[in-house]
Amino acid sequence: MRFDDNAVLAMLFGEHDRHIAQIEHALGVIIGSRGNELEISGPTEQVDVAKTVLNELYDKLKQGQPVNSSAVDGAIRMASARGSVASADGAAPRAQAEPIQTRKHPVAPRSPRQAAYIEAMRSHELVFGLGPAGTGKTYIAVAVAVSMYLSGQVDRIILSRPAVEAGERLGFLPGDIKEKVDPYLRPLYDALNDMMPTDAVLKRLESGDIEIAPLAFMRGRTLSNAIVILDEAQNTTPVQMKMFLTRLGEYSRMVVTGDLSQIDLPIGARSGLGEAVDTLENMKGAAFIRFSSDDVVRNPLVTRIVRAYEKRETEAQAARGGAQRT
Repeated sequence: MRFDDNAVLAMLFGEHDRHIAQIEHALGVIIGSRGNELEISGPTEQVDVAKTVLNELYDKLKQGQPVNSSAVDGAIRMASARGSVASADGAAPRAQAEPIQTRKHPVAPRSPRQAAYIEAMRSHELVFGLGPAGTGKTYIAVAVAVSMYLSGQVDRIILSRPAVEAGERLGFLPGDIKEKVDPYLRPLYDALNDMMPTDAVLKRLESGDIEIAPLAFMRGRTLSNAIVILDEAQNTTPVQMKMFLTRLGEYSRMVVTGDLSQIDLPIGARSGLGEAVDTLENMKGAAFIRFSSDDVVRNPLVTRIVRAYEKRETEAQAARGGAQRT
């Protein structure tokens, strides 16, 4: 491979060649360099994937977009998936998905399911993002919401969560109602601040163009001309979930995210998210995107943690099934 800009090529390599090492380790190839030329050796299919990754990252840098280890990981995932599809059915690899434009930086999908999730939010009024922690369910939903708001597709962004503690009871919290509920909503603030300058977020919070509220405040409202995100939906009751879903007004979109393996409701309580999935899965106008441990985009150790818990749960279900049969 030959590249025409040595300065961009240096950024492609990364500090101490860490990006090249990341690609080599992930794909099982060896990448050698001489001036502005690279040579890739290894299994043919993996060499093709590495070539695609290098070209895409180089083009991204030429366009002024930053490349870090997360971007490298995403390029590897997407190129590997396209290569698998092409080798399986002879189809040409699809073009890279369009990044989401936010005020601070573009957000690109880092797995095929993330790309499908983005497309679903752009084409459906109701989208469910289901799966384990670290798969980008909330982060990407907020990015799409900010993009739609900035482009004028919606007038408001409404972000909500049920106020349920994760396995412990904190008791009565001090302060006014905002100070009491803000700790539950902090992940939504964090995602917003990663998409827009802090002063812009504060200005729109004050004007009401962006609203962050606990689920209990949704009753009785009709949410029109807005994109509405319900996070941690596994901690809703069936009554709360039905109430939330029926708030959808004209020219609005809803995104519901949650992980049915991390329910913090009292033991024996039915999750509203689980009931909604069972009830609405085949309904026209709704899309369901199911993430797995393969889509975890946090520290690689998180992927191994999720897989270990999934394996443990599968073994426990098999054991329970065997006990029932005997």
